[in-house]
Amino acid sequence: MTYQQTLDWMFAQLPMFQREGKAAFKKDVTNILAFSKELNFPERKFKSIHVGGTNGKGSTSHMLASILQEAGYKVGLYTSPHLKNFTERIRINGVEIPKRKVKSFINTHKDFLESQKLSFFEMTVGLAFDYFAQEKVDIAIIEVGLGGRLDSTNIITPEVSVITNIGLDHTQFLGETLPEIAFEKAGIIKNNIPVVIGEQQSEVKSVFLKKTKDCTAEIYFASDDQQEYTSDLLGDYQKSNTKTAVAAIRLLKGFTITQKHISDGLLFVVKNTNLKGRWQILQEQPKVICDTAHNAEGLKIVLNQLKKEKTKKLHIVLGVVSDKKLEDILPMFPTEARYYFCKPNIPRGLSEVVLQEKAADFNLVGKKYLSVKKAYKNALLNANQEDTIYIGGSTFVVAEII
Repeated sequence: MTYQQTLDWMFAQLPMFQREGKAAFKKDVTNILAFSKELNFPERKFKSIHVGGTNGKGSTSHMLASILQEAGYKVGLYTSPHLKNFTERIRINGVEIPKRKVKSFINTHKDFLESQKLSFFEMTVGLAFDYFAQEKVDIAIIEVGLGGRLDSTNIITPEVSVITNIGLDHTQFLGETLPEIAFEKAGIIKNNIPVVIGEQQSEVKSVFLKKTKDCTAEIYFASDDQQEYTSDLLGDYQKSNTKTAVAAIRLLKGFTITQKHISDGLLFVVKNTNLKGRWQILQEQPKVICDTAHNAEGLKIVLNQLKKEKTKKLHIVLGVVSDKKLEDILPMFPTEARYYFCKPNIPRGLSEVVLQEKAADFNLVGKKYLSVKKAYKNALLNANQEDTIYIGGSTFVVAEII
């Protein structure tokens, strides 16, 4: 198979959560354990930091990788989903896994993958762990895909566990309340492994305290840190993520990391890791900002930051996925903005017709477009130089623009 045929085969095997939704969610880690054994347990051959949470886990993972790279280490980084290219998910010192490695790995293990009926996510996790082991990384930053307790990444025993925060997202899998979701996220806490909780939230604090007590694991709340850190990631929400990353680095034993490594690592996240889509300014005059925030907690911070923009008129290119609770997010959006409703180009995308109708219930007015690119093109045509265009609502909307 060619590289593209390999990717097509991977995407087609079983429903992938990012594209299909609930049908792709697995209730146990049996498959990834079997695959790990088949690969001779690659996750045991490198050190790691495990990063979970509702919002900020991607940014925090990239910050951690950047700091460790500044300290001179060979750093693996596994994140999901990707924005443009599949290879973004698996990187070493910011460099994406070569396409030939993906093709070779899948071709080598295709019979096992088919017979075991591994999902897209499970085979991708196996690929990442195998690649990091082969390349002998000093440490890998592993971002949880969904939840924690039953996530495919949860077969690692990290040096430090990180849970950024808890919000109401993916409730159809993880539970309808914050404590239920926190229980699933707390599943990455391991015996005698320190854990950093990014934000101290009264509704879920007891869940983490109980889990760490059961695991005799030290617990640290990064939000207790009064220091402010500067990062090249510009979103207001990054203030919390910087504290979380610094707290995790300070708990890491066996690595030599100075204050300068931390400062430079936070300042050069984009350069070191090629992170995209976090309050990313695509152009000026008109100013175009995109952000991958897609749930109530993330959007609240982003939309508050958007209010601070000095702009004549605000244009919003908006698209969401079909399992999004619109009544939770649409009331946050400004009614004075001009909207360009669109559907991200995935099966899970919500129809632009439905989105326009639902948005009207909250006095959000605008036209609908058949694609994200058409919506963005019309926003550019309508915006004056003093205006601001915001693109968001879904990772997949941002991916089509970047």
